[in-house]
This record gives sequence, C-alpha cells and structure tokens, in this order.
Amino acid sequence: MKSSAFGKVAVMMGGSSAEREVSLKSGQAVLNALCAQQIDAFSFDPAERPLTDLLDLGVDRAFVVLHGRGGEDGAMQGALQTLGVPYTGSSVLGCALSMDKVRTKQIWQSMQLPVAPSIVIRVGHAQWDAAQILKQLGGKVIVKPALEGSSIGMSVAAEASELDTAIREALQYNSDVLVERWINGNEYTVALLNGEALPVIRLQTPHQFYDFSAKYQANDTQYHCPAGLSDDDEQSLRQLALAAFAAVDGKGWGRIDAMRDEQGQWFLLEANAVPGMTEKSLVPMAAKQRGLSFEQLVWNILAQTLEQ
Repeated sequence: MKSSAFGKVAVMMGGSSAEREVSLKSGQAVLNALCAQQIDAFSFDPAERPLTDLLDLGVDRAFVVLHGRGGEDGAMQGALQTLGVPYTGSSVLGCALSMDKVRTKQIWQSMQLPVAPSIVIRVGHAQWDAAQILKQLGGKVIVKPALEGSSIGMSVAAEASELDTAIREALQYNSDVLVERWINGNEYTVALLNGEALPVIRLQTPHQFYDFSAKYQANDTQYHCPAGLSDDDEQSLRQLALAAFAAVDGKGWGRIDAMRDEQGQWFLLEANAVPGMTEKSLVPMAAKQRGLSFEQLVWNILAQTLEQ
C-alpha cells in the first residue's frame, strides 16, 4: 500500500488533560514516524484550535494520541465520528469504559475475569471509614482516581490516617475513587495490536509502585521483554489480556496492565485505549520484540482507519 492512500492525516496531540505533556511527546514521535514514511501528516492540538478546523483543512483521517480526559475517554472519538473523520483505536464506548477504572473493573468482575478486591468512594457522596476499609481489604491498599491515567493521583496506604489523606487527594481529581487491595508481586503489561497480544513486558521499579515518576522521570525503572515467564504463563496472560480488552469493547490497539501475586494468581489492573507512544513507551517496546519497528507500528495503527 502507498503512503498516499492515507490522504491528509491529523495527529491529535496535547489536549487539556493532566497528561498533556506526555501526549505532546507521544504525538511528536508518531508525527515524525508518519512523515518519515512520506505520509502527509501534521500536528493538531485541540486545546489550541477548534475541531471544525479539521474540516476546513480537508483532513482524511486522525491518529489520536491524546491521553487522559477529553482524548481517551470517548469525547474526542464521538466528536470525530460526528465530523465524519475516521480515527485510530477504540470507539466511543471502548474509550469511555477503558478510561473509567471502576466500570472497567465491574465489567471484568461480571465476566469472572480476575481482579483484586476493592471498594469505591463516590465523588459527591464521599463518606468512608478508613480503618474499616483497611481491615476489609487486608491492611494495605492502593488508591486510584477512577478517571486519570499515567498513575496520576495514585498513592499507597497502610494506616488509617494515610488512607484518609490518599482518598482526599484522589477526590480532588473530581472523579470516583477506587481503593484496591495491595498485591505483592510483579507487574506486567500486554500491548494489543489488530487482535493480537504482543510479547509480555515485566516492569521493575524501586518505587512503591509503577507511578508517574517511575514511568516518565526515573532512570532506574527496568523493562524485561521477554518477561521471564514460562511459555504457558506467557500464553495465559496474553489470552487474559485479549479477553479483558474485548470485554471493554477495545479495538485496534491498546494495552492491558496486570499483576501476579506470590501465589501465581493473575489480577487485571486497567485497560488503556490510547497508551503512550514515545520511543521509550511500552507498546513500541513490545512491538519491537515482535519484530515491528516504531515506524511499522505507527503505519499498522493508522491502517486501521482505512476499514472505517
């Protein structure tokens, strides 16, 4: 297929979410890879210009690399659909569900997919008994705002006072808060591309968990791909990731994060509809292990828009 088949491509990047800076880096990497393959692509930041400009510019399709609210939660996908612009990745429903950690988890639970025990603090009706929550969830928990990515607003608590502070901080992100039992074990991630689960990556960080700093700032985070699993365990995690992604109507490409406790039990953590796409991000790393260069990966993702 020739690069001219794609026509004019808007790389949607930046936006106004808490993950704006990460999105700008992802978007620039994607834009560079598209331009290197003679694709007529340009950057488009919806925080700086109206979406209707896409029509004035005669855009044929959009490569969405907007992370967080407004870009990864179905809002942008719905707007592009209304404008008649084909776009990469999951549809409105898939993005909306993946962005909401609480509803993602409820769907996985209903399908008997493995998740850690948790409770939900509802924004606007927030009352809780920290000591009781800790007792119920095993003494140590991780607290997550339901609608943020990149580990933003997340913290760990093992004391009632710590948990009170953690919940209050997470509620500042104006979304429900998920309080989840702490899992001792290794963290893994599985990238998904065109219905295939790519090689598993194991994450290793000296931080308490794989937080924002470990993801984007620290130099001591280690990534293992191959992940060091047996063939059977690698395959079972890949199958679990495919089932988890399909359950939230994930399409095209994305990522599923999971943990394995010391007894060997898998637990699903969350789904990502628009994962990071910097040269150092996890999806490109898994694609490389699969034999795909960054440029080939980006081409593959953009090619999904030709079927819309």
